[in-house]
Amino acid sequence: MARVDSTATDRFDTGRFEASRNRLASLAYRLLGSAADAEDAVQDAFLHWQAADRQRIKVPEAWLTKVVTNLCLDRLRSAQTRRERTVGAWLPEPLLDGDPMLGPADTFEQRESVSLAVLTLMERLSPFERAVYLLREAFSYSHAEIAEILDITESASQQHLHRARRRVTAARRRGGGEVDPASARRIVEEFLAAAFSGRTERLVALLTDDATAISDSNGAGVTEALLRYDTPQRIAAVARAGFKPTPAKRRRVGGTPAIHYALVNGAPAFLFVLVDQVVGAVAFDITDGKIATVRGIGAPTRLARLTEAWRQHEPDTTLITHW
Repeated sequence: MARVDSTATDRFDTGRFEASRNRLASLAYRLLGSAADAEDAVQDAFLHWQAADRQRIKVPEAWLTKVVTNLCLDRLRSAQTRRERTVGAWLPEPLLDGDPMLGPADTFEQRESVSLAVLTLMERLSPFERAVYLLREAFSYSHAEIAEILDITESASQQHLHRARRRVTAARRRGGGEVDPASARRIVEEFLAAAFSGRTERLVALLTDDATAISDSNGAGVTEALLRYDTPQRIAAVARAGFKPTPAKRRRVGGTPAIHYALVNGAPAFLFVLVDQVVGAVAFDITDGKIATVRGIGAPTRLARLTEAWRQHEPDTTLITHW
């Protein structure tokens, strides 16, 4: 009787897991909105995979999807996560376009599901609504497959999807859908020029009447309440003050960062880069030729993966070299 080479079998099984890693990470990121948490969930899934009787697993992809989804749901239900996110202290972790964790982007629904707007909206959905919506819209699972993954009925899956779609559709109407990349870049570059030169009236003109701005207080920490601004005039004043360079700001970030244009989660953004470290990101939602939402992110924990990707990235010409 031939002896089974357990080392070769382990290598083969590890290879099967690694072949699914990017897909699993992109699912976990959509569910959690955090690249760091997504990586932890995928690593936990790998430990489950190693401990399982893999010969009894008929469809590894389905098994791994179920494990990762439920690990993410456990995280979303945890007391710590609920406490951190219910105090209004949460923003999604931005990812540079091209990051494999962004996952499939062939359809509008797939691209939309990883936008900062929808990742933020996911916080208003129940964990099951969030999981059903993403499994169906971003990964094209059938209701029968989703029911198996979540241990619910197909009818319940359909109901969760209906409620989630209704909320996402409402947000989509406000967000205006996809925008021509060249137009989006022109609009946000005009915003930067106006903010840098202090032209408040021009800033107001570039914003929708119901524009909002959200900031994590420039790295004050993930448990710190977010700063929110809800009128074009207030946003313009904050942008003008925020983009104005001062010695105090330079001391806080440790030098004089350059400002680069980039795409973050499919949206136009500015990155403040000091040497090869991203020390701040400002991302924009565009609707009907104007800016509807501004998100400022400066917490180092939210910028770690973006910085890692930036170091492998060939950036465009610097928009502002000496901020």
